[in-house]
Amino acid sequence: MAHGVSRRDFLRTSAGGGFALGSLLSLGADLRAAQAEVRSLKIANAREVPSVCPYCAVGCGQIVSVRDGKIINIEGNPESPISRGTLCPKGAATYQLAVNDNRIKKVLYRPRGGTAWEEKPLDWAMDRIAHLVKETRDRTFQEERDTDLAGRPFKDKDGKPVKKRVNHTLAIASLGGATMDNEWNYVQAKLMRALGVVAIENQARI
Repeated sequence: MAHGVSRRDFLRTSAGGGFALGSLLSLGADLRAAQAEVRSLKIANAREVPSVCPYCAVGCGQIVSVRDGKIINIEGNPESPISRGTLCPKGAATYQLAVNDNRIKKVLYRPRGGTAWEEKPLDWAMDRIAHLVKETRDRTFQEERDTDLAGRPFKDKDGKPVKKRVNHTLAIASLGGATMDNEWNYVQAKLMRALGVVAIENQARI
């Protein structure tokens, strides 16, 4: 810039630097270099790690900026041939997945009839979940049925009632969510099918 003022000095000393940039852009000025400078200030002295958004199956590219072993920023990767730097609202908020003081980081358990939450070790919670899943499956597992899920009787080609092997349980349901990454959704679906769970659904349906 003129008079020996660098872009860095200009952006640091301008009142409302972001507003000024937006105003100039609206007038058709090409400020790509200045925009790049703003970005470099935000992630100065950080290591950039290419990554992929952990949510849906689109696979948008991300750049994770790490400084002193901590994530300081996550944004779209403009070199991604899939998303070209863009992210959906969920992908743009990925930073909160890793850095968020409001996230619950401990296991909270409320016993049947209880009125207060109790902190429990993670190993205890995992063992209890496994025990309850096994107990429920063993108690409700069906190898054969003589009707379908709507109650209609199974019949052979001659119209005679027959039983069919189903190997399932109707007492367990699985609901995936949009905040679960692809790998976890895949493993969860495989596990549920192996257990014979019929009611498998996902909130995102992607």
